[in-house]
Amino acid sequence: MITVIYFWKVKPKFVPIAIFYMAIHRRAVRKFPGVKFAKLLGTGKGITFTPLDASALRWGILLTINKSDLNKFEQSSIIKSWQRIAISSYTAKLKPISSHGFWSKQQPFEIEDTPWQGDGKIVAITRARIAWLQNIKFWRAVPPVTNSLHNSPGLIAAIGIGEAPIGLQGTFSIWQDSASLRNFAYKGEAHSRAITATAENKWYSEELFARFALLAESGELL
Repeated sequence: MITVIYFWKVKPKFVPIAIFYMAIHRRAVRKFPGVKFAKLLGTGKGITFTPLDASALRWGILLTINKSDLNKFEQSSIIKSWQRIAISSYTAKLKPISSHGFWSKQQPFEIEDTPWQGDGKIVAITRARIAWLQNIKFWRAVPPVTNSLHNSPGLIAAIGIGEAPIGLQGTFSIWQDSASLRNFAYKGEAHSRAITATAENKWYSEELFARFALLAESGELL
């Protein structure tokens, strides 16, 4: 299995088509041969990581698929339809290193028994289903963590991702190495406070944090 994430930027005039693709491709991607897990994603600009950050100009697909079926998927009408309306694209092929939690009641990323010993860029994907009554408290806590993230040594890029602008919140970030990500996640004061508050206030009804080795990437994310 391999995890792959795709992002496409479109011109404003193609936004209605992108929304249409999000609707019609949902089932097609999930039913594609070899696909174990798939999510179609909206994105945020990566500035505030709040609903106001949502961008209608960038869309994505995240999937876990058999390696033998990946080439067929990348030659499929699904990918080609996005390529036709995109002004730029980004693809990352990922190897899961660790994953904690659930996404839609699933554990989507298979971790090999042999620990990852490689070096190089690391990708982090977070996803949370925010408990409805906790939305306001959650969004109030976001700015300090966002500031800490943007100022973190080793951060290459970060954007918001999600299945919906409100209630289903996630991030996709690329880091220079594992140490940089660990320092932000576990040593940053703002993020540490947010982790504590999450446990105390039960902000999430479901959450996931996963780390990946970045095996290959192409195109432009930002």
